[in-house]
Amino acid sequence: QVQLTESGGGLVRAGGSLRLSCTASGGTFSPNPVRWFRQAPGKLRELVALITATGTTNYAASVRGRFTISRDTAQNTVYLQMDSLKPEDTGVYSCTNLVLLEEIWGQGTQVTVSS
Repeated sequence: QVQLTESGGGLVRAGGSLRLSCTASGGTFSPNPVRWFRQAPGKLRELVALITATGTTNYAASVRGRFTISRDTAQNTVYLQMDSLKPEDTGVYSCTNLVLLEEIWGQGTQVTVSS
């Protein structure tokens, strides 16, 4: 029933910034963490960041200090602010949330960082 939709991806130059959004519709996020993943062609999907229902955050070492995850509960939205982007940040970014034992995924949004 709950659907997740990502937005905010695009093409930026190295050193630039993007702000991704993950919005839940047809319901709210569950009390489980909301996670951002990314996947580049030929590479495994990796966890980028997560945020819990109480606001606790965790980041992959590769993005720590450059990315910030946050949430606006009233708007049913989780954000991923990405600063100081590098070409290796390129990939499809997806958000996910465990809802009633089902891992709900959005369709993903493409982020491309040029040098």
